Amino acid sequence: MTAPEQAAVLVDPDEHRGGTGTARFVLRKVLEAVISVVLVVVLFFFLFRMLPGDPVAAMTRDRVTSPQQIAELREKMGVDKPVFVQFGQYFWNLLHGDLGESRLLNNGRPVADMIGERLWPTILLVGSATVLAVIIGLWLGIRAAWRRDSFFDRAQTGIALTLWSVPQFWLGLMLLVVTNGLFPSRGMHSPDAAPDVLSQTLDVLHHLVLPCLTLLAVFYAQYMLIMRSSLLGEMNADYLTTARAKGLRDDLVRRRHAVPNALLPTTTLVFMQFGQVVAGAVTVEAVFSWPGLGQLTYDALHGPDLPVLQGVFTVLASAVVLMNLLAELLYRVLDPRVRTS
Repeated sequence: MTAPEQAAVLVDPDEHRGGTGTARFVLRKVLEAVISVVLVVVLFFFLFRMLPGDPVAAMTRDRVTSPQQIAELREKMGVDKPVFVQFGQYFWNLLHGDLGESRLLNNGRPVADMIGERLWPTILLVGSATVLAVIIGLWLGIRAAWRRDSFFDRAQTGIALTLWSVPQFWLGLMLLVVTNGLFPSRGMHSPDAAPDVLSQTLDVLHHLVLPCLTLLAVFYAQYMLIMRSSLLGEMNADYLTTARAKGLRDDLVRRRHAVPNALLPTTTLVFMQFGQVVAGAVTVEAVFSWPGLGQLTYDALHGPDLPVLQGVFTVLASAVVLMNLLAELLYRVLDPRVRTS
């Protein structure tokens, strides 16, 4: 056999096609994500125009204002133009990274700056709750599935189903009642906290307990139930029977064979749920006055401050779409069956 013939045998005829297929898959998913964000922007813009309340009237409330001044203010804010003209200007500014300026909360201040200040408290709250929920949920889900129909399984499943169905704001209010002042109920900082780094850190963690526990109680239940269901689906698989027949201990069968395969859908769920947790933190932040995007949204609704609402919801929706995109790409990497389908 000649050298070219040997090289031809060694080359996988589907390698190039597989690479092209992967690139096509990634491009299609990215394009779908971009289209989703654009549709969300369009929907939110026109949806917020249907909210009751006049931002100009809210700005001039309790002030003596002439009709001419009101007309000038409407012209300055651009609300005197047709709604489609307003949308065209808003979308053009959005493409250039301009989310507009606040009209009520901080009159004339860029919305992007306001969101930037409130973003990190939300990430701290959501990130802490998500990490704890994943660890606790997966551990309990594995134990419950491996002890199927035991008292532990029935008890944990019942608790998880109950917490999953509880509204977050109601659970937060109940925690405020139960703790009875044991933890701070408002804000992120105490005015009397010492200025050193350690005292400030402990103060923030003290304020973080109740809102984090509220999100944790709801979202750990999802991971627990999904992990339990996924592991139960793997327990009767042939490869586990083979592993047991080889003499492996039950603990090794679970840890080395069953759990890694059952983690596939749960891993992607973590990414998908993270974006939804960011959006779902709105009510929790409002209950505990946590200075994040949720509290900013709650304050903007009272105006309504339309530029702030549009900016916040665009960021939250983009987070959900981005996490869903990462989940789909990650699942293709983790599961060979998806790549070959």
